[in-house]
Amino acid sequence: MLQSIPRGSVVTTSYLAELGISSQLARKYAQSGWLDRLGSGAFFRSGDSPDWLGALYALQSQLHLSVHVGAVSALELQGRAHFVPLGTGRRVTLVSDHREHLPKWFTAHRWSVAPYHYCMTLFDKLPDGSTASLNRGDFSVAVSAPERAILEEMYLANSNSAIKHSLLLMEGLSTLRPSAVQPLLETCTSIKVKRLFLWAAERTQHSWMDQLDLSRIELGTGKRQLYKGGYLHPTYLITVPQEEELPDV
Repeated sequence: MLQSIPRGSVVTTSYLAELGISSQLARKYAQSGWLDRLGSGAFFRSGDSPDWLGALYALQSQLHLSVHVGAVSALELQGRAHFVPLGTGRRVTLVSDHREHLPKWFTAHRWSVAPYHYCMTLFDKLPDGSTASLNRGDFSVAVSAPERAILEEMYLANSNSAIKHSLLLMEGLSTLRPSAVQPLLETCTSIKVKRLFLWAAERTQHSWMDQLDLSRIELGTGKRQLYKGGYLHPTYLITVPQEEELPDV
């Protein structure tokens, strides 16, 4: 049983039950010093030190939740962000594809990071290639692929500074795969996100933009105010920052 628990990860009572270990027996293992309790419903190997990614591994592989590292945090973990915050207490964005609650043993534990969990129905259907696997040695966790992560970040961008930050992130995404971008935009449910993404991609002049078929992407009708004090973009009908507010591309 101990050998089946990857180093640095968490094991849930439901997974232990699948291995034939009851809650009562798990408590005896803890009393014997083989397991340490993380919280109600979760343990880890004695002498181990699980981190938040090891806990996320348990949420994904044992509890089968849709939660994953998303938005800017996924870009940071894959080395695709301009600035990666260091040290403890940094904010980490976790995204679920539908409404679900994370267990108390995860939300109540004091991790080295500050997890922020969002439930969003951003896509009607997730196409292949929208998720990447982050290897942590003894286990892997699912994170949003860069093409999906920037769309999630734009979904969460509800302030002028957040919109500017999304554009800054887009400037560094010159190698996005058009074969992954196209189906994500076609199945994206947010008109705001699609328009903001296309405006940012057009402004940064990435070559992959020319390979998209915009006729297959539903952009809705009417105007949208996104950036307060900005100007209305004539093509995408969203308010965006004035040119003098933005860095040269």
